[in-house]
Amino acid sequence: MEPVRYGTAAGRWVLLATVLGSSLAFIDATVVNLALPELGRDLGASAAGLQWTINGYGLALAALILVGGSLGDRYGRKRIFMAGIAWFAVASLLCGLAPSIELLIAARVLQGIGGALLTPGALAILEASFASDDRARAIGAWSGLGGVGGALGPFLGGWLLELGSWRYLFLINVPVAAVVLWVAARHVPESRDPSAARRFDVTGLVTGVVGLGGLTYGFTAWPAHGAAHPVVLVPLIAGVLGLAAFVLAELRSGHPMVPPEIWRHRAFTGANLVTFLVYAANGGVFFLVVVNLQVVAGYPALAAGLAMLPVTVIMLLFSARGGALGQRIGPRLPMTAGPLVCAAALLIMSRIGPDADYLTEALPGVLLFGAGLALLVAPLTATALGALDDAHAGIASGVNNAVARAAGLLAVAVLPLAAGLGSGSLTEAGQLQPVYRNAMLICAGLLVGGALAAYLTIPGRPAAPVPNHRFCDPAGPPVRSARRSSAPVRPQ
Repeated sequence: MEPVRYGTAAGRWVLLATVLGSSLAFIDATVVNLALPELGRDLGASAAGLQWTINGYGLALAALILVGGSLGDRYGRKRIFMAGIAWFAVASLLCGLAPSIELLIAARVLQGIGGALLTPGALAILEASFASDDRARAIGAWSGLGGVGGALGPFLGGWLLELGSWRYLFLINVPVAAVVLWVAARHVPESRDPSAARRFDVTGLVTGVVGLGGLTYGFTAWPAHGAAHPVVLVPLIAGVLGLAAFVLAELRSGHPMVPPEIWRHRAFTGANLVTFLVYAANGGVFFLVVVNLQVVAGYPALAAGLAMLPVTVIMLLFSARGGALGQRIGPRLPMTAGPLVCAAALLIMSRIGPDADYLTEALPGVLLFGAGLALLVAPLTATALGALDDAHAGIASGVNNAVARAAGLLAVAVLPLAAGLGSGSLTEAGQLQPVYRNAMLICAGLLVGGALAAYLTIPGRPAAPVPNHRFCDPAGPPVRSARRSSAPVRPQ
């Protein structure tokens, strides 16, 4: 295969396909939060139903994203990417037509499977298609354009809701996916890894899904049924046993999905611990803030969607400088200070109540939160991906992405329970207001824990240089570095 050059027509077509494809999964994972109040009223959904609208997608994506990368390596990255786009489009159509919350959740699970197929393929295609000296620029352009898409997502989502229905958020994916499939079929070259493992870690996959799924289901059902109810207790026990079985399976497997030896590297383990704590907090923030702005503060959907836009803009403008700072002085200080700045921001944002004025009561916290993430995310990514040698670059990327996804997934399941929702509703202002305040304080505590973990585990010396790409997805795991890898991923 002749390498594609950056700046040529062929290069622009490949960029178009990968940017549009990955943006489908990213934007859909975030703007759906905007629709929760209207969706809940239209379908008569309970708080657990709304949580599963988010978690059904996240669970499938977190559980299968490593498999998606492996399939692309084995059967062709373009082929699996296009299969994921087509799958995502069909699932989006089912979401848009769903007559009940149960069918919507099922369709969201199918969407997550499609997202797991297409997400790792987008960046893998870039790395396999472009000439080595153009690869960093191509990934930088993909990341920057993805950030612009992320900035436009809340506006687009709010505008579609203003048109009259939450269903438009899903149905618009279908024509966009058709464009991606046409471009990819005509202009994206095929690639695969001839040295890819010939066997799947089926045991690891099954036990990981059971573990994550059991815990998520149990914590989501807890408020409505109580801790002692079988519908709560059985999934929680299954989740704990599933995760324990996953660890044993990886230790014994000859072809593990997550090689156990990678956890011997202190910086890698520490970076993933920080990732878990920080992205659990992020998952709670981006799940509840836009709902609180609509239900409690009385904002229209479009205004609520745009309220968090400054976070994305700040990361788009300043995350590369955060990465440069981490390279110059070492990752420990920015990875410790960043979560603390975010925690301070949540103390401000926890006070957003009825009829809150955006400029004086919401914007200061939003700006501070964006500043903290801009300081944190790039050094965190560089540490997580640079702690292992090049032979494990793809694994490092996939594991860090999966950890972040799992953290956000569990946060959406656990936070309402931990914040005192009980059997209450997320669409009733009187019940949501104290839950929101408590949840922001819990998220602030998670961020402080992340700062402490960074201080204790992350090296103080400067990290090895990595490309200073912009990191523009505040609610998802970090973009991967430009090193060659067979299974790179980016959060959506």
